[in-house]
Amino acid sequence: MKSFLILAIGAAFSICIFAQTQRLSYTDLQMKVLKEVPTQPTDPIVKTSEDWANVLNEQEFYVLRKSGTEPPHSAIYKQFAKQGEGVYYCSGCGAELFSSTTKFDSGSGWPSFYDGVMKNIKLDEDHHLGYKRVEVRCNKCDGHLGHVFEGESFNNPTDKRYCINGVCLSFVPAEAEKD
Repeated sequence: MKSFLILAIGAAFSICIFAQTQRLSYTDLQMKVLKEVPTQPTDPIVKTSEDWANVLNEQEFYVLRKSGTEPPHSAIYKQFAKQGEGVYYCSGCGAELFSSTTKFDSGSGWPSFYDGVMKNIKLDEDHHLGYKRVEVRCNKCDGHLGHVFEGESFNNPTDKRYCINGVCLSFVPAEAEKD
């Protein structure tokens, strides 16, 4: 019994250390800010998991390829809240996804938009939590971006909230787009 208790405590401690390490890995992570508009993909991008792991950092891979979620109110979210005019692109493939003109503060702790570039966004049903949600994916690289919610009474033209993981986004400020 004593050895079982020691093993259980050790396992719980390991889980806590792992969880803290994962949280810390997002603490200093910043959204990519690009100096120019990325080349827009015209065809679907197909790569192996290994290929994606070679071009994405650990957090991008976890969210985009494994349908993970970054913690709310992360450093990326704080960075997003301060960004001015510009355009948001998929950090996996560079596809244009959202404009700063459609971003708003939903209070959720994740970047929120009320509309997107629909030719580069696809919506799928998601039942992973045991109920239906609408998942938002990049239409070019099939990366998981987040979820869209309707009817939450936000004061915006669509009454939608595209709740997007910031690690999935790269930002090009408006002044860089003009160059």
